[in-house]
Amino acid sequence: MSAPPVLSTLLLMLFAFCGCGRSPGDANVQPSYDKQSGRLVRLIVDGERDGKPDIFSYMDGSQFVRIEIDKDEDGNIDRWEYYGSDQKLEKVGLSRLNDGIVDAWLFRSADGSGERMEIATRRDGKPDRFEFYEKGALVRAEQDTNGDTRIDRWETYREGAPVSVSFDTKSTGSPDVTIDYSARP
Repeated sequence: MSAPPVLSTLLLMLFAFCGCGRSPGDANVQPSYDKQSGRLVRLIVDGERDGKPDIFSYMDGSQFVRIEIDKDEDGNIDRWEYYGSDQKLEKVGLSRLNDGIVDAWLFRSADGSGERMEIATRRDGKPDRFEFYEKGALVRAEQDTNGDTRIDRWETYREGAPVSVSFDTKSTGSPDVTIDYSARP
């Protein structure tokens, strides 16, 4: 089956999204199509033409669903980009240990800066720490430290420094112990 005309447009978009700085003609691209519908379902790109795929784009026809990128070509995915039906980037997944396991997700605000990060500290795919940012600076965090799916630690920050941390030591859903760093001499 030959590639549909939309493929060249998709490749241009793909390279714009990933910031590879190369033209589509420089890359080795392997499209995959659904056998029944003929719809494009995946593009595998070897941007360096070294036999190692760099980018895996999961598609629903001409729509991006997810793009996985191996930025350092070590065979592990470093970045996961998730797109909504409006084709806007909804979140970016990261591997904090650079081992190909997604364990953090960055949600961007309308201006493109980081607004919220969800982290799976146990690396099980389930976020248990939630960080909130304003103008790129961490302002507060909430965490489920004991794995019961309820927040039991609250942190506040000012200019990147911790101001206070509160704990729910009685499993009531509310903090009962607070350490206030701003009151220190």
